[in-house]
Amino acid sequence: MAVQRASAPPTPAPDLPTLGGRKSSYRERVVDALRAAMIAGELRPGEVYSAPTLAARFGVSATPVREAMLDLAKEGLVDTVPNKGFRVTAVSEKQLDEYTHIRALIEIPTVVGLAESADPVSLEALRPAAREIVGAAVAGDLIAYVEADTRFHLGLLALAGNAHLVEVVGDLRGRSRLYGLTALVEAGRLLASAQEHLELLDALLDRDKRAVREIMTRHLGHVRGLWAAHD
Repeated sequence: MAVQRASAPPTPAPDLPTLGGRKSSYRERVVDALRAAMIAGELRPGEVYSAPTLAARFGVSATPVREAMLDLAKEGLVDTVPNKGFRVTAVSEKQLDEYTHIRALIEIPTVVGLAESADPVSLEALRPAAREIVGAAVAGDLIAYVEADTRFHLGLLALAGNAHLVEVVGDLRGRSRLYGLTALVEAGRLLASAQEHLELLDALLDRDKRAVREIMTRHLGHVRGLWAAHD
């Protein structure tokens, strides 16, 4: 009588980040994981990465990695290198300045407007994400920082009720990815930027439009300073 062998337990799905906290398809989650690694400086500009290597790194198969990289190539975040893989593209000083300028034009007036229109309950609902940002900065957990930061900012902008605006800012955030945050964490400079999220929430709840404008202007300038610090 043949002995039946117990089947191996199914492999658990990898715990991939979902930037912005949205419900994503598996392919989109792989895109998010790759994007988060770029932002955190784990995938560096100029380096070539093969799909199998990245697949092993993230605990997924090579096919969704190739598909995800092709999506990122359409955004200009990577270049295809025939027979080798994908090269992470660099972002120029001019591009970073342009992205910051556009974000300021969109985000500052939008968030200032929320000081009048946003429901206090909805604002308070963002406080856990703001605390996660601070905790991630303290712990040096760069992927957690990126995920919580994206969730906070896109969630805040969503309160304005303009889905297209959120999409545009999300795209700009992806294109202006941060490099080399590890050195900034070690220098203690990332924590100051993280704490501005809690400061911003308090100003919004106080309906203090002047403070909201000042914090948002400082925060975006701070972010650009972080980029420049690693150039």
